[in-house]
This record gives sequence, structure tokens and C-alpha cells, in this order.
Amino acid sequence: MGTIDVRPAEPRDHDDVAALHQREWGGPYVVVHDTRYDLRTLPTLVAVDDAGGFAGALAYRLADGGLEVVSLAATAAARGAGSALLAAAEAVALAAGADRLWLVTTNDNLGALRFYQRRGLRIVAVDAGAVDRARQVKPSIPYLGEDDIPLHDELVLERRLAAGRRP
Repeated sequence: MGTIDVRPAEPRDHDDVAALHQREWGGPYVVVHDTRYDLRTLPTLVAVDDAGGFAGALAYRLADGGLEVVSLAATAAARGAGSALLAAAEAVALAAGADRLWLVTTNDNLGALRFYQRRGLRIVAVDAGAVDRARQVKPSIPYLGEDDIPLHDELVLERRLAAGRRP
């Protein structure tokens, strides 16, 4: 595994980020906690490998004293892009004076639950039926998720950030 650098997205990243969002979410729109987001309008960090290749992206929003990770996706698993992006998002949160880093994932996303909990995020809420409601806004959301797990609920994960703590 080589080094991963993270930087704010630039216009030259548009095609790579758009292709990643198409692969992961079926396009630039995600529906989470009853809100439809256009990922193209959110601040985005990109991960670049040591050869200069695009390795992933994280779209976020700063609101209510926290940084919400709205989308995190890597081009390949277990190469460090997700970890580097999450650490960079924490640095952005701390610089903005945010006291928490948080996100929402779905009940079927066992890989994400493992990934985030290993990085100190904890499940703080379950919104039963949230994905069923989201399907009304975005009908392309499947009924079966990873491992053929019925897709119904959102799980909120969060890590509190200590003032002055570095990622």
C-alpha cells in the first residue's frame, strides 16, 4: 500500500468524482435523514495515491456544530483512502470548531459499520424505516442491500471531537 494524500476537490477531479458517485449511489443524489443532497454542491475532499491516481472522495457539510460525512467512497477497499479521507474530514471539523464528526449509514452496510467503529465512531441512533421513506424520494434505492439484507433503516454514527485534538 502506497501513500494517500487528501486535498480539496478541484475542477479537474469532476469526472472521477462523478463516476465514483455514479458507481456508489447511482448518480449525484443521496437521500439521508429525510433530506435529498446533490453531492455536486457539497464541499468535497479527494484522495490521491502516490502515483497521482484518484483513490476516493468524501463529501461533507458543516452544520449544527458538527461535520456530517454525507458520502465517503474509495475506488478500492483496504488501500487507505477511506481512512485518510476520514482523518482529513476530522481536521476540517476541528479547524471549523466542530465538536463532532457524524454520518448515517444503512442497516445492511456491515462493512461500513466495521470501518467506522474501528475508527472510533459509535452508533448513537437508529431511524427505523428511514430508507423506506427515502425510497419515496429516490425510487432506485434497492429493497435488498449487501448480503441480501432487507434495507429499511438508517444508523447514525458519531465521534465527539475534543478541542485541540488532532486526527
